[in-house]
Amino acid sequence: MVFKRLLGSLGVGGPTVDTVLDPGAALPGGALSGQVHLRGGNADFGIDHISLELVARVEAEHEHGESEGAVVFERFTVGGGFRLSEGEHRSVPFRIGLPWQTPVTELHGQPLGIVLGVRTELAVAGAKDKSDLDPLAVRPLPVQEVILEALGQLGFGFKSADLELGHISGTGQQLPFYQEIELTPAPQYAHRLNELEVTFLAGPGGLEIVLEADKRGGLFTAGHDALTRFTVSHDAAQDWSTLVEGWIEQLLDHRASHGAHVPYGHGAPYAGDDHGGHYSHHSHHSHHDDHHGAPHRSGPGMGTAIAAGAAGLAVGVVGGMVAAEVVDEIGDFFEGEEEDED
Repeated sequence: MVFKRLLGSLGVGGPTVDTVLDPGAALPGGALSGQVHLRGGNADFGIDHISLELVARVEAEHEHGESEGAVVFERFTVGGGFRLSEGEHRSVPFRIGLPWQTPVTELHGQPLGIVLGVRTELAVAGAKDKSDLDPLAVRPLPVQEVILEALGQLGFGFKSADLELGHISGTGQQLPFYQEIELTPAPQYAHRLNELEVTFLAGPGGLEIVLEADKRGGLFTAGHDALTRFTVSHDAAQDWSTLVEGWIEQLLDHRASHGAHVPYGHGAPYAGDDHGGHYSHHSHHSHHDDHHGAPHRSGPGMGTAIAAGAAGLAVGVVGGMVAAEVVDEIGDFFEGEEEDED
């Protein structure tokens, strides 16, 4: 998708900028490439710099409920230091590296309702202006995909996905927010579990998986949250269904006496296990309100459902929202953000 915008701070006759991403979904930790197309205005202009910002729609919980807004989570300078002549057309190619913990926006080509965008900033003769946004699509890493497929094979279904502002203590989280993928329980766990939340925190040496269960209460016990985390290497060879099933059992069998509550805050650096099929494991327990600082309520998702099949997770769209409507939602959100900035 191409966006065009007259740089308002330079007045009528200033240069215009179009940023075009190369087709296809990117990978966390992988390359994002494309070109910034410039067209000169009615005079010569000195281009100080061309920068790209990665922007996400993020939800924040506070005492008055929830709110959402745009968060810039990475910035790159991809060009500059040249003169753009009157009416000149010039293209500046770029290739940048996405953060390892860039959220996943799609699974098997179907959108999950996560909104990411790329915004271009052009600095000309001391003035700066920002373009509209180009939606950014990100697919899972292979190890993330096989874990989600294993959950689907166990009978878990997709409920929603969102980005939450905050930090999971004791993990290697690098961004100011984290992604939660919420799953409905598999039939064999329905009597013990209301929902399962999965967070992936990737790094060069491996993947950290944070699982949180909203556990059902019993006749004489209240429901509560249980949280546990595991690490695997990117090239781990596993019987993934058996491994993930073991994770779920450890999560659900955990009791409060087995570990301390992990509050949200800045935690220790990530020290993942890079050794083949081995993984490290940490478990914690918390009451629902204590874990997040306020009662946890997930934000609006796409309303999709993921069903288990022979090939793993298959994403099906329900509620009448299809990919084109998700693109419209992305455009509407970022247009609103731009109006707020103005």
